[in-house]
Amino acid sequence: MAQYILKRLLLMIPTLFGVMLVTFVVTQFVPGGPVEQLVSQIQGRGQAGEAGAATRGLYRGATGLEAEQIEKLNALYGFDKPAHERFAMMMVNYATFDFGDSYFHNKSVVELVISKLPVSISLGLWSFFIVYSVSIPLGIAKAVRDGSRFDVITSTLVLAGYAIPGFVLGIVLLVLFGGGSFLSIFPLSGLVSDNWRDMAWHAIALDYLWHMVLPITCVVIGSFAMNTMLTKNSFIEEIRKQYVLTARAKGLSDNTVLYKHVFRNAVIPLITGFPAAFVMSFFTGSLLIETIFSLDGLGLLSYESVLMRDYPVVLATLYFFTLLGLISKLLADLSYVLIDPRIQFDSVDGK
Repeated sequence: MAQYILKRLLLMIPTLFGVMLVTFVVTQFVPGGPVEQLVSQIQGRGQAGEAGAATRGLYRGATGLEAEQIEKLNALYGFDKPAHERFAMMMVNYATFDFGDSYFHNKSVVELVISKLPVSISLGLWSFFIVYSVSIPLGIAKAVRDGSRFDVITSTLVLAGYAIPGFVLGIVLLVLFGGGSFLSIFPLSGLVSDNWRDMAWHAIALDYLWHMVLPITCVVIGSFAMNTMLTKNSFIEEIRKQYVLTARAKGLSDNTVLYKHVFRNAVIPLITGFPAAFVMSFFTGSLLIETIFSLDGLGLLSYESVLMRDYPVVLATLYFFTLLGLISKLLADLSYVLIDPRIQFDSVDGK
């Protein structure tokens, strides 16, 4: 097992390096870089000018500024160094989790991401627990009642929810329940009310939960289908196996067979996505949901960073989330061993 874990950790290095290299190369050819963004602000346009070929390797948006000023801007953002040198320096800093500072927010990338986490954690953790706490019991109930009216109705409902885009549902809910054309039950925006500082702690908790109802509904409504159907199909496959018939022939009750014998085998496919889903739930970002409900989270930050060519934020978050994804995949593989002792990675390594 230790040899397998070490091998997977070592394989993460070239994978992470390759992802960052490709992304870094792409950013070198994207028009409207940070220098052009700043030049546009200086010239009063407030947005990136046209990008294209320019004299002495400068942006077309730099027209009208002295060459010395442009050189200072390039030095400010580190563009006075060759690309390969900038990439090597970036990877060395990222290896020590030094992600630098944002070009446009006057904050370090770490501080900027942390400031957005309350929204992302709220969306991610609530949706994670709601989806798994509903879809797994529902999938088991559907497997036991396969082909019944209950199975048909619940399948129709979860698939209908899967077909509705979250942002469309968000607009409908705001119109119906957020003070639109009908009822004014739920708040329109934010995590808490403006006067939350004057509230008691229990009032703050209730106010927070009240603000989360509509956004969480939009996030989870389309996630039930996949987990529910995966749970159902996995349990049906196990229920039809010979060992289940043998257990029932010995006089064991249906609940004993289902939860003592079937559950442990049927839950294995669900384990593959559980660690990654839990870890990534802390960093969930949805641009459209955050925009509709005026939530300032990682989704909106990522979108604005790409538009503004805020490369430290774009590359640092990509590095962190890629590393997090690779670790989550490793945790998913290790969870196989915990749930099913028959799986031995050491024997695979020995072949």
